[in-house]
Amino acid sequence: MTGMPIRNNVERWLIHESYSFNDTKSDDDIFKMTIKHVGGFGNPVEIFEPKSQPNVLVIGAKVALKNNQNARFLKLNDDEKKNFEKKVEDYCYSLQAVHRFIDEDGKKKVGVYVVLDKEEQFNQNSFFEALQRVVEMSEKMTQFLVKTF
Repeated sequence: MTGMPIRNNVERWLIHESYSFNDTKSDDDIFKMTIKHVGGFGNPVEIFEPKSQPNVLVIGAKVALKNNQNARFLKLNDDEKKNFEKKVEDYCYSLQAVHRFIDEDGKKKVGVYVVLDKEEQFNQNSFFEALQRVVEMSEKMTQFLVKTF
């Protein structure tokens, strides 16, 4: 499967389920789409196929630290930052989430992702199950960050 069929399928599935989405420019991806305001917390969800991994569909959300949390994070020393990142890593592991720490727009963010990399996963049901899982993981991560930091 090449990038266009995956993209075309994702676009068709989103339109069919009445999701509003935008194409996002990215030098690192074959295609990237963003759905804004998904779930109870309204975290945007990104859907993309990395250029470095063709035929892999990634669905994820970036959860930003709140302003006061971000300011507190920036004041931590290296050991405290590592300790915080380890807590987040352990929590992501408990959620079975692929995760990544991101510095973007002057804020620390935690990205939680589901990766679809098997041919049998490239169908509408698997896609929407993964999308729902990402929404749930991002909401849990938002709550986790509020409670622990």
